[in-house]
Amino acid sequence: MTRIFSSIMITLLLSIILLTANVWRRQKVQFAEGEAGYRAGNFMTALTGYESAIRMYLPFSRRVEQSAQRIWALGEAAERRGDIDHALAAYRSLRSAFYGVRWLRQPGEDWIRRCDQKIALLAPLRKGQQP
Repeated sequence: MTRIFSSIMITLLLSIILLTANVWRRQKVQFAEGEAGYRAGNFMTALTGYESAIRMYLPFSRRVEQSAQRIWALGEAAERRGDIDHALAAYRSLRSAFYGVRWLRQPGEDWIRRCDQKIALLAPLRKGQQP
């Protein structure tokens, strides 16, 4: 009985380790795609790479916070250019990425709150631009 229990525990531990390693690797790849898009000036590539990195959530991963900061910077840069559509896309993407993550508590609550504030300010401006 002890041998069966030990085998089950080892199998579970190995499964958790392999799952974590897979998510970590996928997060790294997505973050690198975001960085490549950011350096190339490709808004959508950067945005989707960073958003995907956030969705590959691992607690205490620095890439999650870095991705959130990069998406926020994309939104602010678009705002400075007067590109309300891209700014809204960035803030909505950031908010959506964190809402798409499940953990013991809601990750990114501060980012979600900040995005909600930006969206509330920018959405009426976009409506005002359309005929």
